[in-house]
Amino acid sequence: MRTILITGPGGSGRTTIAAATALTAARAGRRTLLLGADRLDTLGAALGTATGAAPVTVREQLTVWRPDAAESFRTDLTVFQERASAALDLLGAARLDAEEVTPLPGAEELALLRAVRDAHLSEAYDLLVVDLPSTPHALALLALPEELRRYLRRLLPSERQAARALRPVLGRLAGVPMPAEWLYDTAARWDLELAAVEAVLADRGLAVRLVAEPGPAGADAVRAATLALALRGLRPDAVIANRVVPDTADDPWAATLAAQQRKTLEEWQHTHDVHRVPHLGEDPRGAADLAALAVPGVNETGSTVEWPVVDRLAEDGVLVWHIPLPGAIRDELDLVRRGDELVVSTGPFRRIVPLPSALRRCTVAGAALRDTELRIRFAPDPDLWPRTK
Repeated sequence: MRTILITGPGGSGRTTIAAATALTAARAGRRTLLLGADRLDTLGAALGTATGAAPVTVREQLTVWRPDAAESFRTDLTVFQERASAALDLLGAARLDAEEVTPLPGAEELALLRAVRDAHLSEAYDLLVVDLPSTPHALALLALPEELRRYLRRLLPSERQAARALRPVLGRLAGVPMPAEWLYDTAARWDLELAAVEAVLADRGLAVRLVAEPGPAGADAVRAATLALALRGLRPDAVIANRVVPDTADDPWAATLAAQQRKTLEEWQHTHDVHRVPHLGEDPRGAADLAALAVPGVNETGSTVEWPVVDRLAEDGVLVWHIPLPGAIRDELDLVRRGDELVVSTGPFRRIVPLPSALRRCTVAGAALRDTELRIRFAPDPDLWPRTK
């Protein structure tokens, strides 16, 4: 299954573009699932058909689904309370009824990630189009599976399960209950679910499309999003320049706006595959308006980017890790080695990445930002590197 993730700054029209993209694919004969997380039915408003928590077929080959984050959160909390009843009783905690539970921040994101996973397990669709939240929230969403898996591994390491027979003894010695078997089982199940989502986000067929209005604010948003995506090993499949005003506008105000848009479009064309979507003069509503937007179809290119390790041992005695970071500024870059992980920070964005196996036996020998690529040099550690005869 191909997946297209669509995001952009708030008010850029990303939901409309997502609906138009899904409709275009369905008309081309692809069995398409359009997935959204907005509490309001903005997808339904764009398509002219109400959508909700149950998948609904809005036309031939096109299904729309907005997962119910509240119901998913209530179900998870109820199960947790049942499994943790002994610990909750020990603490004297009062149980929460499902009716009084409201989703906490992040529940919508988790529900959307689960829906993405479930869609990929289904054989009913050829294409998944995801209407992501606005860019800052979308970037946090894309980072969530990796970060949660890292937290789980640190808090409940799988190797500790080998000592399960000792937990009752350790509990008596410490005077507090040790984590129960169900807690480790739950952590393992969550890890598998998050790994499935990570696999979707790392698939070569994944495409990420940025929607923005051409102009100073849109240019800043695209620049920041491109850098943040690069830190996650992704690049935009396309930039959708939305609400483009015709160059032939006679009105002075429209002519000034068209000139400003033209300048931004010229800049984008140097670094991105740009698709222009015309301004219709009104908010698109219904299939006819969406078809008039002429959004790009599904292509075979993906958005994942390789971070290769280049062997330069014979020439320079080092291995070089190449990390593409378009738009990064040298003074805003920071690298920290922590055991077998590398903390990469660029401006407001940060990612903790595990080192490739060969680099774990090396020490960092330097780094440089050249063109749009961060190159980190690693020298073999004599105490860890295999000796040659």
